[in-house]
Amino acid sequence: MIIKEIVGNRKDLSLESKEIDLLQVEWFEVSKRVQRRHTAAGREVSIKFLKEGQRLSQDDVLFIGEDYAVLVDILPCDAIIVHPHSLTEMGRVCYEIGNKHLPMFIENGEVLLPFEEPIYRWLMASFYSVRKEHMKLLNMLNANVAPHGHGGNSNSSLFSKVIGLVSKE
Repeated sequence: MIIKEIVGNRKDLSLESKEIDLLQVEWFEVSKRVQRRHTAAGREVSIKFLKEGQRLSQDDVLFIGEDYAVLVDILPCDAIIVHPHSLTEMGRVCYEIGNKHLPMFIENGEVLLPFEEPIYRWLMASFYSVRKEHMKLLNMLNANVAPHGHGGNSNSSLFSKVIGLVSKE
C-alpha cells in the first residue's frame, strides 16, 4: 500500500472494530518523506509524503481498511534526560545542545535527546541533573538552523546578550 498522507490519530478516530497493525519506526525515521517498510503483520507499506514538513507521530493512522488499521508505533531507545532546576538552566542546556546541532525533545519540563556517551559525560561534567532511560522519544522540536558563526563578533546577537545577562545570576 502507498501512503501519501496521514489519515488522523488514534485518539481522534474510532477503531474499536479494527485489527491494529503497527508500523514500527525509530525516532529518527519519523521525518523521512519516503520509506518502504513492513508492518508487524507483514504488510508492505510505502510512505511517499509529497509535502515538506510532514512527520509521523505516535499512534498516527496511516490506513483504515474494512478489517484493519495501520498505526505508527515509535520504538523506544536509550535517551538522555536532563532535568533543569530553573528556567535559566533550561535555556542554557537547550542552547548548548542546540549549538551542537543535536536533536532535542521536550517532555514534562525535561529535555531529552538520543543517548550518546560523550554528550552524557559532558552534561554530567557540567553539573546538570542527568539520567539515562530506555524510552520513546516523541516530541521532537522543530528546528530550522540558520547558518551562523562561532568566532569573531559572536556576542552581537540578542540571544547571546540575554545568555550573558542570565549567566551573571
